[in-house]
Amino acid sequence: MSGHSKWANIKNRKGKQDAVKGKIFTKMAKLIAVAAKEGGGDPEMNAKLREAVAKAKAANMPNDNIDRAIKKGAGELDNTIYEEINYEGYGPGGVAVIVQVLTDNKNRTAGDVRHAFDKNGGNLGTNGCVSYLFTKAGRIMVEKDASIDEDELMMIALEAGAEDMETSEDGYEIKTAPEDFAVVMDALNENSIPVLSGEIAMIPSTETALGEGDAVKMEKMLDMFDDNDDVQDVWHNWDESGEA
Repeated sequence: MSGHSKWANIKNRKGKQDAVKGKIFTKMAKLIAVAAKEGGGDPEMNAKLREAVAKAKAANMPNDNIDRAIKKGAGELDNTIYEEINYEGYGPGGVAVIVQVLTDNKNRTAGDVRHAFDKNGGNLGTNGCVSYLFTKAGRIMVEKDASIDEDELMMIALEAGAEDMETSEDGYEIKTAPEDFAVVMDALNENSIPVLSGEIAMIPSTETALGEGDAVKMEKMLDMFDDNDDVQDVWHNWDESGEA
């Protein structure tokens, strides 16, 4: 994927998320509450919660919403038990896809995920069928801005524990180990660095280009996953920079 196309796609995805911000916040609140229930409500003592909070802040989720979700999880969480599951499969044209869900009804969610694959020319696979093509890493995107000094940004990121920072015409991509993601995000927030997106992502080692027809199917499949309240994240290796 070309650098410019990657930034354009991230902005496009963020624009879609902003249009349905309430749904995004609801999904993140569930993620935070589950992390708090599993490991306690103190982000300093609960790495999973710290990561969830950092991701929520990158999406501009209000602190009040975050605090409510933590308190909900540290309490009863409405007595609902959520299970975290990763589904793997192939999208149209053989694109590798990982779907991460939090669900209180495994059978319902499995059916919904399978339907999204089948309806759009893909198929649900077995665990491990595509995950070997991805590496888990923290990824933070910062758009270029006149107020941001590149050298200062790099210093802040590296001193906080980032592994690398790549510069392009559109902005800066900061890469971290998963366990350092939240710390780097905190450092950027403390220095008032505006973040376009921040997440612990599954980064593909290879990418697959699609023809126009399969690209349309892939977009529809991703939209179906976005509309599903159980789906937290979708990772894929579709090269969106151009057609096959």
